[in-house]
Amino acid sequence: MSKTLVAYFSARGTTARAAKNLAEAAGADLYEIKPAIPYTSADLNWRDKSSRSSVEMKDKSSRPALADTNANIGAYDTILLGFPIWWYTAPTIINTFLESYDFSGKKIILFATSGGSGIGGCVDALKDSVLQCAEIKAGRMLNGSLLSDELKKWVETL
Repeated sequence: MSKTLVAYFSARGTTARAAKNLAEAAGADLYEIKPAIPYTSADLNWRDKSSRSSVEMKDKSSRPALADTNANIGAYDTILLGFPIWWYTAPTIINTFLESYDFSGKKIILFATSGGSGIGGCVDALKDSVLQCAEIKAGRMLNGSLLSDELKKWVETL
């Protein structure tokens, strides 16, 4: 059986809850992607064009620093990678994460949380960060409370 890691970035806890439920349902290990400088509420104010998150998302080359690069990616075959949708795509810290490790031969399946956007364009926005050395594909939105059985059924299809 392949070994699975649920890696996630969560700014306000929503994606963290989804990731923890997913890891439990999948029998997977869990790794939190943390920024070197945590985001404050002011940083996350998408209505403020000068907020940190707004500035990062306007600049697609932005790569916020990670607090650590301790994930043992080599030990896993499948990475379930989660994040909140920001400005219709993944936060640029996800690019930082993908560019910080060797994902050769790995299968990366995305999951996300959002108040209204879908996950559709995220694969294209992230695929260059894994340099085509890994299979990366959209998974699903994990908004709300999915039952453990629903998550297990989804994981079995991956």
